[in-house]
Amino acid sequence: MGMENKTNFIMAVRGYKSVKKEKKANCTDVTAVDDSNNKVLLRVIEPLCNEYIGIGDVKVMAEFIEQEDYTSAILISNKFTINAVEEMAKQKIQHVSDDYMPPFGIEELYLAIVDCANNQCQKKCGKTQTNIPECTEKKIANLCRTKGLALNAKIHFEQGSIGLLKNDLKIALALNIFVKEQINLEIP
Repeated sequence: MGMENKTNFIMAVRGYKSVKKEKKANCTDVTAVDDSNNKVLLRVIEPLCNEYIGIGDVKVMAEFIEQEDYTSAILISNKFTINAVEEMAKQKIQHVSDDYMPPFGIEELYLAIVDCANNQCQKKCGKTQTNIPECTEKKIANLCRTKGLALNAKIHFEQGSIGLLKNDLKIALALNIFVKEQINLEIP
């Protein structure tokens, strides 16, 4: 999973809303708010090669968090040194790497998929559905990818399959991007 995909995945599962995205020389900062309107920083560092993110990067981030008054923060990169991971724990900065993704509950995954699906329904049909799998919207019900995705997610949730739900969420996020691009193309 690429860095941007990891960021989108975390934001969807945690219900964060993006406020600002700022590309800097060595990182991309995404400022978001959670459902309590707390300010969250997601910093993505994409190293040039197989380098590890060290303790210096963590300390710089900790200072930035304090200066900008963030409530919480997540640092996302491929690899971290042991010292960097220990420093993040001290500074209460969460991390995501090739080897570690924070655990998510099955209900969080399912609700994130439902939220993505509802966003798609709103964009395609102009309304949200209380129960997407039972959608009867005549113009798209038989061919709707959103309905198929929601049906699969509901089954996977009922079966307790976290792995399949993670895959469903990746598909939902990809469909959301596809729908956004389609809408942008249709605007004259």
